[in-house]
Amino acid sequence: MSDEDQLKNKKCIPCEGGVPPLSGESKKLYLKKINPSWKITNEDTRLEREVSLKGFLIPLEVSNEIGKLAEAEWHHPDLHISFNKLVIEIWTHKINNLVESDFIFAAKVDDILKRYE
Repeated sequence: MSDEDQLKNKKCIPCEGGVPPLSGESKKLYLKKINPSWKITNEDTRLEREVSLKGFLIPLEVSNEIGKLAEAEWHHPDLHISFNKLVIEIWTHKINNLVESDFIFAAKVDDILKRYE
Protein backbone atom coordinates (compact mmCIF):
# COMPACT_ATOMS: atom_id res chain seq x y z
CA MET A 1 0.00 0.00 0.00
CA SER A 2 1.42 3.41 -0.97
CA ASP A 3 2.09 6.14 1.60
CA GLU A 4 -0.78 8.19 0.15
CA ASP A 5 -3.16 5.21 0.40
CA GLN A 6 -2.15 4.68 4.03
CA LEU A 7 -2.86 8.34 4.79
CA LYS A 8 -6.22 8.46 3.02
CA ASN A 9 -7.38 5.38 4.93
CA LYS A 10 -6.90 7.18 8.25
CA LYS A 11 -9.56 9.36 9.87
CA CYS A 12 -9.04 13.05 10.58
CA ILE A 13 -9.06 13.77 14.29
CA PRO A 14 -10.81 17.01 15.26
CA CYS A 15 -8.47 19.38 17.09
CA GLU A 16 -9.59 20.89 20.38
CA GLY A 17 -6.59 23.22 20.50
CA GLY A 18 -3.46 22.89 22.60
CA VAL A 19 -2.04 20.28 20.22
CA PRO A 20 1.55 20.89 19.12
CA PRO A 21 2.06 21.42 15.38
CA LEU A 22 4.20 19.06 13.37
CA SER A 23 7.90 19.87 13.31
CA GLY A 24 9.40 21.25 10.11
CA GLU A 25 11.03 17.88 9.43
CA SER A 26 7.75 15.98 9.96
CA LYS A 27 5.95 18.36 7.60
CA LYS A 28 8.54 17.60 4.90
CA LEU A 29 8.13 13.85 5.43
CA TYR A 30 4.33 14.03 5.22
CA LEU A 31 4.53 16.27 2.15
CA LYS A 32 6.38 13.46 0.33
CA LYS A 33 3.42 11.14 0.98
CA ILE A 34 0.85 13.21 -0.94
CA ASN A 35 0.54 14.51 -4.49
CA PRO A 36 3.62 16.59 -5.41
CA SER A 37 1.35 19.50 -6.40
CA TRP A 38 0.82 20.31 -2.71
CA LYS A 39 3.10 22.90 -1.18
CA ILE A 40 3.55 24.26 2.30
CA THR A 41 2.82 27.99 2.44
CA ASN A 42 2.12 30.86 4.82
CA GLU A 43 5.32 30.55 6.86
CA ASP A 44 5.08 26.73 7.06
CA THR A 45 1.53 26.74 8.49
CA ARG A 46 -0.69 25.71 5.55
CA LEU A 47 -0.95 23.19 2.76
CA GLU A 48 -1.99 24.57 -0.61
CA ARG A 49 -2.77 23.03 -3.96
CA GLU A 50 -3.87 24.84 -7.10
CA VAL A 51 -5.77 22.73 -9.62
CA SER A 52 -6.53 23.61 -13.23
CA LEU A 53 -10.04 22.53 -14.21
CA LYS A 54 -12.31 23.31 -17.15
CA GLY A 55 -14.70 26.23 -17.00
CA PHE A 56 -16.41 27.39 -13.84
CA LEU A 57 -18.90 24.60 -13.13
CA ILE A 58 -16.24 21.88 -12.77
CA PRO A 59 -14.30 23.76 -10.04
CA LEU A 60 -17.66 24.36 -8.35
CA GLU A 61 -18.55 20.65 -8.58
CA VAL A 62 -15.17 19.61 -7.17
CA SER A 63 -15.59 22.14 -4.35
CA ASN A 64 -18.94 20.59 -3.46
CA GLU A 65 -17.36 17.13 -3.29
CA ILE A 66 -14.56 18.44 -1.09
CA GLY A 67 -17.21 20.15 1.06
CA LYS A 68 -19.01 16.84 1.61
CA LEU A 69 -15.70 15.24 2.57
CA ALA A 70 -14.99 18.14 4.94
CA GLU A 71 -18.28 17.59 6.74
CA ALA A 72 -17.71 13.83 6.96
CA GLU A 73 -14.17 14.29 8.32
CA TRP A 74 -14.98 17.42 10.34
CA HIS A 75 -11.94 19.09 8.80
CA HIS A 76 -12.69 22.22 6.77
CA PRO A 77 -10.39 23.70 4.12
CA ASP A 78 -10.57 27.10 2.49
CA LEU A 79 -11.64 26.74 -1.15
CA HIS A 80 -11.06 29.49 -3.71
CA ILE A 81 -13.04 29.02 -6.92
CA SER A 82 -12.35 30.89 -10.13
CA PHE A 83 -12.73 30.23 -13.83
CA ASN A 84 -10.58 27.21 -14.77
CA LYS A 85 -9.06 26.98 -11.30
CA LEU A 86 -9.57 25.78 -7.74
CA VAL A 87 -7.18 26.59 -4.90
CA ILE A 88 -7.39 24.42 -1.78
CA GLU A 89 -5.87 25.56 1.52
CA ILE A 90 -5.70 23.17 4.47
CA TRP A 91 -4.58 23.80 8.04
CA THR A 92 -5.78 23.19 11.55
CA HIS A 93 -7.58 26.40 12.46
CA LYS A 94 -7.44 25.91 16.25
CA ILE A 95 -3.64 26.05 16.27
CA ASN A 96 -3.09 27.93 12.99
CA ASN A 97 -0.61 25.28 11.87
CA LEU A 98 -0.32 21.76 10.47
CA VAL A 99 -0.95 18.40 12.13
CA GLU A 100 -1.21 14.88 10.70
CA SER A 101 -4.95 15.30 10.01
CA ASP A 102 -4.17 18.05 7.49
CA PHE A 103 -2.10 15.63 5.43
CA ILE A 104 -4.74 12.91 5.82
CA PHE A 105 -7.33 15.33 4.46
CA ALA A 106 -5.03 16.33 1.58
CA ALA A 107 -4.64 12.65 0.61
CA LYS A 108 -8.44 12.28 0.58
CA VAL A 109 -8.76 15.43 -1.55
CA ASP A 110 -6.21 13.94 -3.96
CA ASP A 111 -8.50 10.94 -4.34
CA ILE A 112 -11.37 13.24 -5.39
CA LEU A 113 -9.15 15.22 -7.78
CA LYS A 114 -7.99 12.05 -9.58
CA ARG A 115 -11.49 11.74 -11.01
CA TYR A 116 -11.20 15.16 -12.66
CA GLU A 117 -7.68 15.03 -14.08
